[in-house]
Amino acid sequence: MSAGTFAPAPGRAPMRTIIGRQIRMELLLTARRGEAVVLAMGVPLLVLLGAGLTRVTNLPTDDRLGFVVPGVLALTVMSTAFTGQAITTGYERSYGVLKRLGASPLTRPGLLLAKTAAVLVQIVLQVLFLALVGVLVGWRPQLGELLPAAGVTVLAAAGYSGLALLLASVLKPETTTGAATLIYVLMLSVGGIMFAAPDLGTAGWFLLPLAAHAEALRDTLTGHGVPLSIWLALVTWAVVWPAAAARNFRWE
Repeated sequence: MSAGTFAPAPGRAPMRTIIGRQIRMELLLTARRGEAVVLAMGVPLLVLLGAGLTRVTNLPTDDRLGFVVPGVLALTVMSTAFTGQAITTGYERSYGVLKRLGASPLTRPGLLLAKTAAVLVQIVLQVLFLALVGVLVGWRPQLGELLPAAGVTVLAAAGYSGLALLLASVLKPETTTGAATLIYVLMLSVGGIMFAAPDLGTAGWFLLPLAAHAEALRDTLTGHGVPLSIWLALVTWAVVWPAAAARNFRWE
């Protein structure tokens, strides 16, 4: 064959390329939904400034910022990975977006992986911003346990994202929106963010992942280790819900 001869070679692109492009698309669509980003950041920021700098709530410690800021970081992870993800994906299914993606080379696990990866990128940016705000208003974390802090955050985000995708694939979008919002409000109320979490023993960490994540961040960012029960709770969420989502996810 002479040089310059066109030789078509049809075939599917490598899966890592397909997933990478889907991640970029998810991030682009998120950037275009500015109101969703503001909402995901606005509530945690108001909680940080309100509960951290004033005495509008009673906290189980005198170090208000040391209690509130890690809780707010956990809250923004849940807001982005669970509430925003569930609502957005539910309407994507309703509008036929997922049905069209199902006709592409993108597989079901590939879509779930791309959505979760895109959420993690958003979370990194949001956590860095809120942590900077916390430092500017007087929060002084100890940075010796950043790796465990990142580990529990990834586990929490994976669990939230899995539950969000499961709800979005089996419920109507309106029902998904209501359920995701209700769970968010309940977790905000009893998840140990602005108030002390209820003492439910070890089982409480499995029932209240927001409380488990917040407590783990408080431990790591004050130089302490994370209790094994919290690790087990977050690992359970990170395994069970993504597996359930992968098994039950529907394109339409």
